[in-house]
Amino acid sequence: MFQFLYRRLILLLPVLLGILLVTFALVRLIPGDPCLVMLGERATQEKCREFKERFGLNDNIMVQFTRYVANAARGDFGDSIRDHRPVADILAERLPFTFELTMGAMLFSTTVGITLGIVSAVKRNSVIDVVTMIGANIGVSMPVFWLGLMLAYVFALLLRDTPFFIPPSGRLTPGISIMSLEESWSLEDLSGFAKFFIAFLSHSALFASLMTLNWEAFRDALWHLLLPSVAVGTIPLSIIARMTRSSMLEVLNLDYIRTARAKGLKSVTVILKHALRNALIPIVTVIGLQVGALLSGAVLTETIFSLPGVGTQLIYSILARDYPVVQAFTVVIALIFVVVNLITDFSYAYLDPRIRVH
Repeated sequence: MFQFLYRRLILLLPVLLGILLVTFALVRLIPGDPCLVMLGERATQEKCREFKERFGLNDNIMVQFTRYVANAARGDFGDSIRDHRPVADILAERLPFTFELTMGAMLFSTTVGITLGIVSAVKRNSVIDVVTMIGANIGVSMPVFWLGLMLAYVFALLLRDTPFFIPPSGRLTPGISIMSLEESWSLEDLSGFAKFFIAFLSHSALFASLMTLNWEAFRDALWHLLLPSVAVGTIPLSIIARMTRSSMLEVLNLDYIRTARAKGLKSVTVILKHALRNALIPIVTVIGLQVGALLSGAVLTETIFSLPGVGTQLIYSILARDYPVVQAFTVVIALIFVVVNLITDFSYAYLDPRIRVH
């Protein structure tokens, strides 16, 4: 197990270097001059020369890449060209909400999806199975932006004066605030990464409200997170339900399941302990892929619900040719994918003892 972990961490280094190279190249292949985009009609030759000199864009491309890799290795992604702020601060502000949205969406999609998949497999070819699979096919085909708008229309407009009203946008209700952890904790003796971590937690409404025991803010943050989580989690839910059904049907026809039933074990025990455990590997694979995809930012959902996440920030930065921000967010997203895949690989050995990790 430890040898496997060691090899994967060693292989992570060239992967990260490749990510840095591809990100650096793709960002600079985007048509348009950052100076012209930022300054507009005020972009004279003199101002553009000063602009490029200030941000190091006049240097040789290899010099820029070497400097970029050296700074990234220290966790320094530079300053935003558009906002004139450290990119690390922008990351600490945007990543927490995307993380919360991903966890909420995956909790919803995994719980409901696996349950529906198990029921469909056990009740194969029944009315429940047919209805569930039709619903799963509709969920996969349903555009996220349309679903988000419909959810907001129904729960925020049609049900406005009822107990079923759910806020359609924002992170917290106006008037509700959360004490920043940066204010309550001393950060003077902390390193750069520790400060970033505290800033990250401070911008997480759920975690910060829990740490400060602000239950009103915690409930309000959960309430605002409900509609976006359902909108984002519908497609993963449908995929997980179909994968669970397919995997369970394959396992339920195997000999050891018939043996377990013949021994007189309860149906629930056979399904959950014997069948589901052996059907989980393809399901976990799908879940890992969906987690990585959602952590990269749900642009349409964040736009519809006016949420400050990774997706909207990345789009704004691309349009503004804000190289440092685009590079930093892309590298972080790619790193998240790598970590999620690593965790998924380790889960295989836990779920199936037949898999030996050397």
